[in-house]
Amino acid sequence: MIRRTGNKLASGLLLAVVAGIGAVFAGQAEAAGGPCQRIVVTGNPQYPPLLWVDPEDDRRLIGAGVELLQMALADTDIQIEVLNVGPWARAQQEVRSGRVDMLAGAFLTPERLGYMDYVYPAYVEVPSVIFVRRGQAFPYAGWDDLRNKRGSTLVNNSFGAAFDTYARDHLRIDMVSSIEQSFRQLLLGRADYVVYERYQGLALAEQLGIADQLDILDGSLINEQLHYTVSHKSACNSPALRSALAVGMHRLSTQGEPRRVVEKYRQIWAEQFIEVADEAAESEVLD
Repeated sequence: MIRRTGNKLASGLLLAVVAGIGAVFAGQAEAAGGPCQRIVVTGNPQYPPLLWVDPEDDRRLIGAGVELLQMALADTDIQIEVLNVGPWARAQQEVRSGRVDMLAGAFLTPERLGYMDYVYPAYVEVPSVIFVRRGQAFPYAGWDDLRNKRGSTLVNNSFGAAFDTYARDHLRIDMVSSIEQSFRQLLLGRADYVVYERYQGLALAEQLGIADQLDILDGSLINEQLHYTVSHKSACNSPALRSALAVGMHRLSTQGEPRRVVEKYRQIWAEQFIEVADEAAESEVLD
């Protein structure tokens, strides 16, 4: 059984998001009748080093997923607008509706195939794991060992069709609006484990200052391929766009670019916390 909880976005933020998307769409009004010159992209804003909110403009997303998409379409005249529309669940809904053209990263699930086209090849393989409180690891040999425990994860997140189906039928997992909330539940003893992507979870734990309070269960690795996707309802979804994306991603993959770019943004993400730590140390010296 999967239970969903979480706070609603403030009405002001909703209005800002709608207004921002609407302004971009104004420039796309003729896309259905001719070449698409601009595509609107979004994704999970809590997904470093692939995607996170631009610290200089919270309406935008930055990360490896953005740069790789720009590189894939570098030989076209298409402009890419990567917007932060809110939590991951809202990002998926915006693409489902066609108000946003693409997701900059999604695992393949039967439900998502119903409203998006997937770009091949995938641009990165993402490992997901089971996080527990430090010192509170329990015997784990497979998913059956999660049956009598309470889990938490991000609403509308997927860990591959096999795990999603098993979790729906056999596990008790709270679905919450942010991964911070999941980690908070874990540390307060309101959840026994959190299932989330390994590197994204560790990066966010570093940001929250709780990395030293978490462990990862041995043997809990779940590997899934992450793809760019295009909404079925997007006015820009055309054979030309899908071909350009596929050709571009094939070229980048054969050149090894995804690995290089992901590592580049992993360092960019980590450097933020080095700078914060240095500033804190300088402040203590001055005091």
